[in-house]
Amino acid sequence: MLEVKFTQFPTLHTPRLLLREVTPDDAPAIFKIRSDPRVMQYIGKRPQQDISEAQQQIENYLQTYQQNEAVNWAICLHEQPEWLIGTLGFWRMDKVNHRVEIGYTLNADYWRQGIMDEAMTAAIEYCFKVLDFHSIEANTDPLNDASGRILEKHGFVQEAYFRENFYFEGTFLDSRIYSKINPYHSKVS
Repeated sequence: MLEVKFTQFPTLHTPRLLLREVTPDDAPAIFKIRSDPRVMQYIGKRPQQDISEAQQQIENYLQTYQQNEAVNWAICLHEQPEWLIGTLGFWRMDKVNHRVEIGYTLNADYWRQGIMDEAMTAAIEYCFKVLDFHSIEANTDPLNDASGRILEKHGFVQEAYFRENFYFEGTFLDSRIYSKINPYHSKVS
């Protein structure tokens, strides 16, 4: 079984970005993202209606991190380290099988600027080199072309297409599952 034990939050840096721990002060920014129907369109959750939902989400981020079950970063520009513009994290840690799921959101004002691409590069490298997971899974809505494109750009391949496996607001929706195998692991024969 893979052991994940966080001792200090893993702050990551890229040329433009700071990936830092999400704090309670980030509630307004998370609420702005999660209340935007454009952002939530493919997530399978209703847009947040009240800032208390963002506060609860942050509590969940902090609790699962303390339990060594997830790590979620606030994506910030270097020149504005206090202002969260997105989140990216690894959750659903299947330590027995060394597999984890990635999830991400980005404020729509920052779409199509290469920000998520840059953040994913750093986070995926951390997941494989430091946490030592063997594979990363991504569960996407097949209609979310942008998410599929960025995953494929990062070397994810489609593993499965599940028909009507997700029930949301009276409708059965499909899911597309992508995965990426740790390129730093040697093949076992």
